[in-house]
Amino acid sequence: MLRRCQSSEFLYLMSVLGLLFASPTLNAQDGYRRPPEEIVKILEASPTPSVTLNPTGTTMLLIDRASMPPISDLAQPMWRLAGGRYNPRTNGRSGSRTFTGLSIKDIATGKTRRISLPSNPNLSMPSWSPDGNLFAFTVTRPTHIELWVGDARTATAKRITEGHLNGTTRRSIQWMPDGLHLLCQFVPEDRGPMPKEPVVPSGPVIQQTKGRVAPVRTYQDLLQNPYDVARFDWILQSQAAIVNARDGKRTNIAKPTVWSGLSVSPNGEFMLSTRLRKPYSYLVTARSFPDTVEILTVKGKRVRQMAMRPLRDEIPIGGVSTSRRSISWCPTMPATLTWVEALDGGDPKRKVIHRDRVLALSAPFAGKAKTVLQTENRYRGISWLETEGMGLVSDYDRDRRWTRTRLFDMNKAGIPTRLIWDRSTQDIYSDPGRPVSKSLENGRRVIGVKNGAIFLAGRGSSRKGDRPFLDRLMLATLKTERIWQCAPKSYESFVSFADNDPTKIVTRFETKVIPPNYVLHDLRTKKKRNLTDFADPAPELRSVKKRLVRYKRDDGVELSATLYLPIGYVAGQRVPLIVWAYPREFNNPKNAGQVSGSPYHFTSIRGISHLFLLTQGYAIMDRATMPVVGDPETCNDTFIEQIVASAKAAIDTAVDLGIADRNRVGVGGHSYGAFMTANLLAHCDLFKAGIARSGAYNRTLTPFGFQSERRTFWQAPEIYFKLSPFMHADKINEALLLVHGEADNNSGTFPIQSKRLYHAIKGHGGNARLVMLPHESHGYRAKESIFHVLAEMVDWFDINVKAAGAKEN
Repeated sequence: MLRRCQSSEFLYLMSVLGLLFASPTLNAQDGYRRPPEEIVKILEASPTPSVTLNPTGTTMLLIDRASMPPISDLAQPMWRLAGGRYNPRTNGRSGSRTFTGLSIKDIATGKTRRISLPSNPNLSMPSWSPDGNLFAFTVTRPTHIELWVGDARTATAKRITEGHLNGTTRRSIQWMPDGLHLLCQFVPEDRGPMPKEPVVPSGPVIQQTKGRVAPVRTYQDLLQNPYDVARFDWILQSQAAIVNARDGKRTNIAKPTVWSGLSVSPNGEFMLSTRLRKPYSYLVTARSFPDTVEILTVKGKRVRQMAMRPLRDEIPIGGVSTSRRSISWCPTMPATLTWVEALDGGDPKRKVIHRDRVLALSAPFAGKAKTVLQTENRYRGISWLETEGMGLVSDYDRDRRWTRTRLFDMNKAGIPTRLIWDRSTQDIYSDPGRPVSKSLENGRRVIGVKNGAIFLAGRGSSRKGDRPFLDRLMLATLKTERIWQCAPKSYESFVSFADNDPTKIVTRFETKVIPPNYVLHDLRTKKKRNLTDFADPAPELRSVKKRLVRYKRDDGVELSATLYLPIGYVAGQRVPLIVWAYPREFNNPKNAGQVSGSPYHFTSIRGISHLFLLTQGYAIMDRATMPVVGDPETCNDTFIEQIVASAKAAIDTAVDLGIADRNRVGVGGHSYGAFMTANLLAHCDLFKAGIARSGAYNRTLTPFGFQSERRTFWQAPEIYFKLSPFMHADKINEALLLVHGEADNNSGTFPIQSKRLYHAIKGHGGNARLVMLPHESHGYRAKESIFHVLAEMVDWFDINVKAAGAKEN
């Protein structure tokens, strides 16, 4: 026994010396680096295809995904304008290729056919026609975007028009209700040359405020000057047109303008159009710019103006606009618009009986709108039922974090709404599931109704983890019946009904060792059949062991995490531990302690996942819960104390299980998890090192609130100071790796956040490393960036955690 222990200590000592003296030097100015080869092998495996079913549930479209685009994809020209990012070469959104190939699979026969496409294509996600026979998608070329239509029956696809699509909008193509035509937005043929940046400015950029209360969040990529305004108008201006999906015949509608929304009425006779108006703003994104909402005929003739909304920059924090909002078509009526109006001035702190009301107006759109219903709390949305005029309306109480859902019938005025659900949004154990939708003949998605019942697909969370289910809810009695549930020791979730038959369902099945695949279940015969046979992309990960662990922190709040053991782990061996987490706010300890997730998910690792550290000898407490419990207005008063207590409980659990070495523990997180990481290093000594990616560390730079914080800096300056790691940089005496995308566009996480924290730690003699990734945003996509970040993470933890020294626990 003694000899074995001495041998083990000798081997450990040699490994530490190897890390200290043989590891590559972490120079301040390295080029792109490469992680260990076992990580590279997993990363370079082809990802499994994405899958989408047609509206009738008879055909699957298998969509090949790009693995890791080259950095050259992200290095394309990018215009950052009014909250959007655009490529002036393609006249589309900036970003890398996502989809690269298509195959058709018949559910009844299982036959798969490959669709011929251009070599190395850059595809959008296809959109099905209402009858499920055709699908439309775009192909992005180096200088333009093309419109293509595929036929599921023949497994063919072709470009159908010579015009260039304007891809700056997320809905540049959408199916008309007849399923034979597409409403598209094209680059105007006569829009003129690209604006040139003036060599000499015409004058200063001036903004002025006069007594208006206009708090705004910290947005990025805003307009800066008149040249930005000119570029914004030039690249977003588009020509609306209707295109025949068979022969490509195109009919233009109205004059080119900067549309922010276009949608066709269910009967195909009208369009709801939203176009932006000047003057624009330098303080908010395009979604808050002045706009005009109108009803047009499908030929472009104006029928009625619905709203002329002003610049929406005076909305209270957590509030809504006083203008008409959520203007949309009722999918089960020929041409009826509904919208929402605030009854509390948009102010969530104002005491009122009803906060919102829903109104409706039908063709020919003359006269006054009728009030459909009023909501006691803030309107959250309507899910329309298949039955004409019926829907489920939800509202939300932000103080209680509570939602109520009611059934209503727009055709029966005066009949009270009927309460369906009344629950905490944070109580995942009581989640009834989401209503299952279907596609109508006009292409609109609605909640399907069968024999007086709707179906609910839920994740089935419990103390033992998630077990997804499918329920039938009788609308007359509100009684539910469970018709299917995931079997134990697996993870299987409902996807869709097959052939619109409620007795035949398509699910996505996986276990710890079986990769996700699609399965067809016959609920009557209890028979099932595999629809796909996607292979394991990384067999070397099958030796990874994981389990759901539950534990408590000192104040009694229940916590949980998925504990992963490293590849090749030997029972009884103590190994270095990484705690990876993301804090969340809760009203009460009961909901904070609920378990989410499943230990039976197939272990699949992609991108910059911290789980790659499993290949390097680390145990990982993944998704370790870090609840911040308390009143929504003041819970951040004890943010630091609560995350430190949660971190200690996680470490104690892994140590008590005989797995973790208490003296070799690291912590990490992304975004708000990075904020948590920096705070933990500043306020406790539980960790040897941390990795913080794309975080915000100085809360005075987000003075009108952050995450769920409702108070402004001027209302609670002591909290902003206390929660800012930048303010406590002199206390960060553990090693901290900061990683940030140079083009981060997430609200609040400006790249300067990481730069300033690094400077502060450096100025106090701390141990920190700053990695700024060219062309990357809040998440990192390019192959070169992913390789480099993982190499940095491995080396950082190897040097500062693994080699820190094992001691008796």
